[in-house]
Amino acid sequence: MVTRLLYLTRHAEQDLSEPSGPDAGEPDTGLSERGRRQAILLGERLGARRFAAVHHGPLRRAAQTAELVAKSLPDVPVYETELAGDHLPHDTDPAGLPPAYAEFLTQFSAAERVDGPRVTADAVRRFAGPVAEGPAGGEPVRELVVTHSFLIAWLVRHALDAPERRWLGLNSHNAGLTVIRYSAAGPPNLIAVNDVAHLPPELRGTGLPPDYLT
Repeated sequence: MVTRLLYLTRHAEQDLSEPSGPDAGEPDTGLSERGRRQAILLGERLGARRFAAVHHGPLRRAAQTAELVAKSLPDVPVYETELAGDHLPHDTDPAGLPPAYAEFLTQFSAAERVDGPRVTADAVRRFAGPVAEGPAGGEPVRELVVTHSFLIAWLVRHALDAPERRWLGLNSHNAGLTVIRYSAAGPPNLIAVNDVAHLPPELRGTGLPPDYLT
């Protein structure tokens, strides 16, 4: 088995300037100008590494992030996959949770509570482990997944073998990097979480709770 270095990033900042009705939900818009800058800088950060593939979810903000990052990764294939989509990762029982978390969980439909965990389990099987074959010389296989906060939180929780409900409260920066190392030699190794060294201060902190900077 060959070591996998799984690079995870939340899509860059979404453009939410387009108006939407009270029942429209979150619009499927692309990136803001700040988000485009974040994605370009992320690509420049990763450009010195050899990647086997870039995977991204189907929503526009993820697709556009992957497109901009991939400009710094020549000849690396880019794939759209529902596995990197925006899904509820676990049908978490709200009993005993803080009121804000319990209320948050009520917004998901019965179908989302079934379909989301199913897709997330498929994503774990696809990405969370070493690979059967890799490049010559024993170099690890690097894959980048451009996704959403929920999947990153779930994979971090999974890597740490933490209780299932601990995906709640793990928030990701837009265009921040989380890196997990999977090898046959031992349990997953969490190398980095929310690494934003590639972003200047004015581009950091987006996508996090409003009280992050207070």
